Amino acid sequence: MVPVSRRTRIRRSLAHFTLRATLYGSWVLGLFPFTFDSEKKQLQRSRWLLAYGVILNTILLILSVLPATDDHNWIKEEVFKRNPLVKQVEFLVEIISLASTVVIHLRTFWRSKDLVEILNELLRLERCHFRRLTLEDCVAFDRNVLNKGLIIILELGSSLAIYFGIPESKVVVREAFCIYLVQLEVLLVVMHFHVAVIYIYRFVWIINRQLLSLANQLRGSKRVDPDEVLLLLQLYSRLVELNDRIASIYDVQMILFMTTMVSANITIAYVMVIMFINARRFSLLVLIIFFPQALIINCWDLWQGITTCDLAESTGRKTSTILKLFNDIRGMDKELEQRISEFTLFCSHRRLRYRHCGLFSINYKIGFQIVVTNILYVLFLVQFDYMNLKYK
Repeated sequence: MVPVSRRTRIRRSLAHFTLRATLYGSWVLGLFPFTFDSEKKQLQRSRWLLAYGVILNTILLILSVLPATDDHNWIKEEVFKRNPLVKQVEFLVEIISLASTVVIHLRTFWRSKDLVEILNELLRLERCHFRRLTLEDCVAFDRNVLNKGLIIILELGSSLAIYFGIPESKVVVREAFCIYLVQLEVLLVVMHFHVAVIYIYRFVWIINRQLLSLANQLRGSKRVDPDEVLLLLQLYSRLVELNDRIASIYDVQMILFMTTMVSANITIAYVMVIMFINARRFSLLVLIIFFPQALIINCWDLWQGITTCDLAESTGRKTSTILKLFNDIRGMDKELEQRISEFTLFCSHRRLRYRHCGLFSINYKIGFQIVVTNILYVLFLVQFDYMNLKYK
């Protein structure tokens, strides 16, 4: 047995803590209306938890809409007074954010029945197959879990720093508590999708490791049971099906979240351009720390989601690459060769991908397009309103 280093133990412990914190936080906030049956080792949807989540989130949404504390932010008053376009854009972003939050919660509760079936199937696959297939350490799994957990903390910390840190702003703790609790709920819903994607990635990664092991056995003139390849094919096909169902459950939520993040980044970047042009009117703390850090964290959050989906997709593509290794092996059993051909044919027709609402796939290609779109829209706003950029 290979000894585990202290660094590896710490990483695993932190990843495990992040997952448990996400689970318990989702239960408290009514975002995970499921209970675990220890006898059946399955999740069950609870109507009481579902009702609790609907009531709690409805109250929080209403309370978060009522306050207007941002209107007492002197930076906004200064910018809005001289740049009406910024006020209109900021109002549009608030409408998008509110509508996205409502739809995200409604769709999450509405599809909870389908979600519990998928989660139970993943639990069964983990318990019956993947737990015994490999003992190797999946570093990328822990790293993605930790990154996403850290981003949630930074997102909340960034929002609180701007709310409480900007000088001469009216601070209402009760209203801020409702607003940022709703923000935490949205971030946790997005976290649910990313955790599901990371688990799918981990399972496919295990299958790839098993296929590599079988290829090495054949090259070492060892016999390979065709039923092992058949089992891996059945597991892979099941994972692709579950992955498509997960993507269909969260596609609307993820599109709305990405739209909100992109529009928020455009607004923050445009406000930063105005503030740097009129640097004498704003403090150095606001110019260098508050708004730049918010933009950086938002971009990291958006990119982390893209990275997670691209990691799962690229791992699925590696399966086809690994299967090509069997073509170079001579003297394979006829039945084994047939199983490999079936696996290859399946991978060529059914690929692991995240295509939201049939519009676009989430990968690095769309990620770079989003970055370019952010920059272009900021340039459009600057060109459209360049006469009001410099204060007199």
